[in-house]
Amino acid sequence: MAQVRLREIAHSRAGDKGNTLNLSLIVYRPEDYPLIERRVTAERLREHFAEAVTGAITRYELPNLGALNFVLEGALAGGVTRSLCSDPHGKSLSFALLDLMIEKD
Repeated sequence: MAQVRLREIAHSRAGDKGNTLNLSLIVYRPEDYPLIERRVTAERLREHFAEAVTGAITRYELPNLGALNFVLEGALAGGVTRSLCSDPHGKSLSFALLDLMIEKD
């Protein structure tokens, strides 16, 4: 089965507050929304970010915007001001999300 990297069909925005990350995945073309809706689940993100996210992952569907929004708790090593990581901001994980490979139907 053919695969596609998310960056080829979507872009991402990120916001961080404390130790919680908000990631949005927005398709470039409306016809690709059903694909990401089927393939990019909270469980899939749990696997993809297994080493970075310690808390719950909640997914919200925004079909009129062609987007999925994920709230990842325990995702930023305590947050920007508490972490010893060189870049614990959410934008780093938004690039990692776009590297995810999904199967095309």
